[in-house]
Amino acid sequence: MIASLNGMVAAVAKDAAIIEVSGVGYEVRMPSSDLAAMHIGQQVTVLTTMNVSQDAIALYGFLSSTAKDLFLSLQKVSGIGPKVALSIVSTLGPKRLLTAVANGDVTALAKSPGLGKKGAQKIILELKGSIDFDELDADVGVEEQGDAGTEQIVEALVSLGWQQRDAVQAVRRELKKDHHEGPVSEADVPRLLKATLASMDRGR
Repeated sequence: MIASLNGMVAAVAKDAAIIEVSGVGYEVRMPSSDLAAMHIGQQVTVLTTMNVSQDAIALYGFLSSTAKDLFLSLQKVSGIGPKVALSIVSTLGPKRLLTAVANGDVTALAKSPGLGKKGAQKIILELKGSIDFDELDADVGVEEQGDAGTEQIVEALVSLGWQQRDAVQAVRRELKKDHHEGPVSEADVPRLLKATLASMDRGR
């Protein structure tokens, strides 16, 4: 199982990107918002999950752990395969998808291509009691900030061996404790990284 790829963006198409890792190009199907945020030559870390069917082996990728978790959760709903799950995540995005499920918003979910009203109702019925909305919403809060400083801190923690989700949540807690509002500047990265790492070490 390929859980993640760390490499260079070699190509970006309508529904997939080619991520080159050590000379090998991996075709990764991704949400449109993630593809729009990528450009050729960019170094990225893509969280992946592999789907094996009778017809093909496909690799699906995401720039956030929340999007990947939602993609996997959607496939636990009967009748929802990886293509439809990706369509839902791509159409709504993690935050709107979480809100739609939490509020029972069938209309918003049904806008996803390949789903329909009955499928949307089934998703809400089966997922509303199984998703930890507080935890995922916390992840979305940090991931949607999208500032380079926050991303640098998370990437540094991941490179030191911490899990992506743990790193994201720890950074969020540290920013809140620091009363830090707005994007993290380059000058603040070392200080916040040191503080976040210290708090994570204490929590071991």
